Amino acid sequence: MAPYLPDASIFYLPGFLDPNCERRLCQELHDQLAWHQGSVTVFGKEHRIPRLEAWHGDPGARYQYSGSEHSPQSWTPALEEIRDRLIQFRDDLQFNSVLGNLYRDGNDAMGWHSDDEPELGEEPCIASVSLGSTRDFRLRHRKRKDIDPVTIQLEPGSLLIMEGPTQKYWQHSLPRRRGKNSPGERINLTFRNVLTASSQSSG
Repeated sequence: MAPYLPDASIFYLPGFLDPNCERRLCQELHDQLAWHQGSVTVFGKEHRIPRLEAWHGDPGARYQYSGSEHSPQSWTPALEEIRDRLIQFRDDLQFNSVLGNLYRDGNDAMGWHSDDEPELGEEPCIASVSLGSTRDFRLRHRKRKDIDPVTIQLEPGSLLIMEGPTQKYWQHSLPRRRGKNSPGERINLTFRNVLTASSQSSG
């Protein structure tokens, strides 16, 4: 379970993947996914993002984030296995794509943001599966300063689902963690349903 957050619908489940399965899938994802280090342009200057990324999914599931449009690579066996486990866990879930982030160590991070791109729809459902080292996942309300930020420790094999109005009212981040408690490698998969040209025309 996750802490109660106003204007949000969040569910957290440790142990979604058992330890042996988690370790196996972590290695397979490391080997199978099309990892690359992207970049963003800030005030006319290009910066390398502090992590590796991979975008996989159905043909046509194009997605724009970090200022660039990305065409998906094909599903890999490991990604399909985890996607099928998600659907078995909750049969109302539907995903046509997944964004992978590989955090090589505690220097890799993700800044404050919301997954509120137009192609995700009005109230997107994001299913986040964590593998490898435990990292802090921070949440803060976008408008209400009277609500303190919240931290959830995302353990290996855990599942975090964010849906409903969460992306409209909340931002999340994964801060750096250096020093003696600096973590090792971590892979995070965020499964999502991107609105494609065909789905929008049929809707």
